[in-house]
Amino acid sequence: MKRISIEEQIKIISKGAAELISVEELREKLSEVENEGRPLIIKLGLDPTAPDIHLGHTVVLRKIRQMQEMGHHAVIIIGDFTAKIGDPTGKSKTRKPLSEEQVRKNAMTYTNQIFKVIDKSKTTVRFNSEWLSKLQFEEVLRLAASTTVARLLERDDFQSRFRRSEPIGLHEFFYPLMQAYDSVEINADLELGGTDQTFNILMGRTLQSSMGKKRQIAMFMPILEGLDGVEKMSKSLGNYIGIFEPAEVMFKKVMEIPDHLILRYYELVTDEHPDRIAEIRMELENGKNPRDCKLELAKIITGLYHSAEEVQKAEEYFHMVFQKGELPQEMPLIDAGDRGRTLMELIPLLVEHGIVPSGSEFRRLVQQGGVQSNQMKVTDLNMELMEKEIVLKVGKKKFVRVIRNI
Repeated sequence: MKRISIEEQIKIISKGAAELISVEELREKLSEVENEGRPLIIKLGLDPTAPDIHLGHTVVLRKIRQMQEMGHHAVIIIGDFTAKIGDPTGKSKTRKPLSEEQVRKNAMTYTNQIFKVIDKSKTTVRFNSEWLSKLQFEEVLRLAASTTVARLLERDDFQSRFRRSEPIGLHEFFYPLMQAYDSVEINADLELGGTDQTFNILMGRTLQSSMGKKRQIAMFMPILEGLDGVEKMSKSLGNYIGIFEPAEVMFKKVMEIPDHLILRYYELVTDEHPDRIAEIRMELENGKNPRDCKLELAKIITGLYHSAEEVQKAEEYFHMVFQKGELPQEMPLIDAGDRGRTLMELIPLLVEHGIVPSGSEFRRLVQQGGVQSNQMKVTDLNMELMEKEIVLKVGKKKFVRVIRNI
């Protein structure tokens, strides 16, 4: 592996970061591990409560991958023990703890998905029940003595609940302490997470110091906005790009992001070098069409999760269907047999083949003008279909060919 200078590593590591505590400490830490002939130990804690990963989740995962490319090692801590308490971060009330079965099931899904982004050969997956479940009560008390109630109440979520006289379980105070203890246990050199994890990660530095360990670097990555350009990327809001979506869907969605997010997506969800991103920034400032930059971005992001051949097909599909208005050459085929004299009769088949999630969703799309039959907008579900073969465009992205015996 080609040796990368410490300053170059700092440039790549800090790309896109909301905050790094601190650059000077990182410089010292990189020098230290280089002298010791070992990699940085990078910690990422995952509380396995929502296992479906989208592009927003990959912000921290891509940063880990970039550090792995420089020879460093990641330790992914699945918070199976802490999930039984539930992270109170951002919660207005006590969160219901997960069962052990739920935790293990979610953890399995998580670990299968994260290796779509990070390097499995440079990753160790640990469960914090390995050490937290073995702590004696005396050790728990000593852990609790490392901080104060006043310090814990500095957290916005605890503070707001306390002001509103809403209950805060004593066990919830232990969540940041237990997560901090994870850093002690694995001798973390650097911990990263979203900006919503600031308190927990800083607590790790505090606990390491109080227990005679060297403090970890604290790194906070921004929360990625979704396709609407405003709200946090979220499946529930429908403004997400899933990393397991088909290449043509992913490509099309990247092309939908607002122009003002182009550089942010380059910084947070690609592995492009900071110098290249600076060039793109200059090109945009000098009048380059944002659409051209976005087209390149779509190819880069789609290429991180799909083969070069799939990316090429996705780009061709985008130009053909969404720019020229042509029909794709390949699309799902449904043989309706004797069924389907009207679109209403075809709805069960469309649901069965996964074209739409439900009949009500299909009817809603028709009402909004989002369904075409042979390139004509559908307004009446009960209109008799005359052609033996019809091509349905459902929403902006899905096409299906239906053949019938008539």
